[in-house]
Amino acid sequence: MRILVVSDTHGDFYSFKKAVEAQRSAEIIIHCGDSRDELDNIRMLYPNKAIIAVKGNCDFSSMLPSVEDRVIEGKKLFITHGHLYNAKMTLYPLCCAAREAKADIVLFGHTHNAIAEYDDGLYILNPGSLSGYNASYAYIDITEKGIMTNIVKLK
Repeated sequence: MRILVVSDTHGDFYSFKKAVEAQRSAEIIIHCGDSRDELDNIRMLYPNKAIIAVKGNCDFSSMLPSVEDRVIEGKKLFITHGHLYNAKMTLYPLCCAAREAKADIVLFGHTHNAIAEYDDGLYILNPGSLSGYNASYAYIDITEKGIMTNIVKLK
């Protein structure tokens, strides 16, 4: 199963749509926060895609949760924006929270810097910012053979 992971779209519907079009095989879209109307527009445009989203520090009136735990294809995902865990300073509190939740993968945004790391059983993935210069997104493939994470620069 392929999962598209985006974050920090900040109103950039064009880039969000471009990422979804580039990853047509993704059955699930995960947005790690800081979205505006573009999230609702994507939901309407792609009703066959499952969409999971969390609230970011710029989502002031959002009713989205700050943290989501989901099990997909037998793997537990810990999804958050990152600001509540000081992700711009250190990943330690975020990784501790993910490990406490017994997650296999932690997904976050906030820093606008893409990272894909693996640390002692935990996949750590930030897709970067989908808006602005150096825009990027990520995708995850979960198969019988394991988990593969990828960062993609938006062209």
